[in-house]
Amino acid sequence: MAAVSLTPRALYEEVAELLRERIFKRELTPGSWIDELKLAEEYGISRTPLREALKVLATEGLVTMKVRRGAYVTEVSERDLTDVYHLLSLLESDAAGVVAEKASDAELIDLQRLHQELEKSVGQRERFFELNEAFHMRLLEIANNRWRDQMVADLRKVMKLNRHNSLLKSGRINESLAEHQAIMSALLARDPQGAAARMREHFQNGLQAAA
Repeated sequence: MAAVSLTPRALYEEVAELLRERIFKRELTPGSWIDELKLAEEYGISRTPLREALKVLATEGLVTMKVRRGAYVTEVSERDLTDVYHLLSLLESDAAGVVAEKASDAELIDLQRLHQELEKSVGQRERFFELNEAFHMRLLEIANNRWRDQMVADLRKVMKLNRHNSLLKSGRINESLAEHQAIMSALLARDPQGAAARMREHFQNGLQAAA
């Protein structure tokens, strides 16, 4: 197999991004062993930057390092999933309350536009996933707390290991869309408590679907 062409940025960061995408696309499946020799050959690199990349992914929770056994794609347990959804619910419901209270009219219009695009994407699975995440990340951006943003970004990487199981359950996409509409309605009404409550419900229902 021909070596993959890498950009000039730090080599281990580029490799980490390539592996991250392969994990999210299920090319490297949860629980699978990561063949370092094969990947180093495929990417045309030594094992040193590959191991540094795996350390980055281990820090993010996407890879599990096992003593004398190597690196494995993380398997998300029921407990892991419950903990991740719980923390995301706390962080993003707080952000929703902040946005309802402090966002400019233009920022709310931008969120409404994303929600409308999400509605149009039903039936286009990958596009729906992308817009769903874009909505949440834009809401966080508007809430403007970089420490919360960093925590949510890491938690969402772990959640992505299981996202297909939740949103592909029968009827879940339409339910998720209705929940987004309820969140959006509370935001437009400038109702901080309502926006926070609707976001908590969104994550509670998502967890039930993912379990």
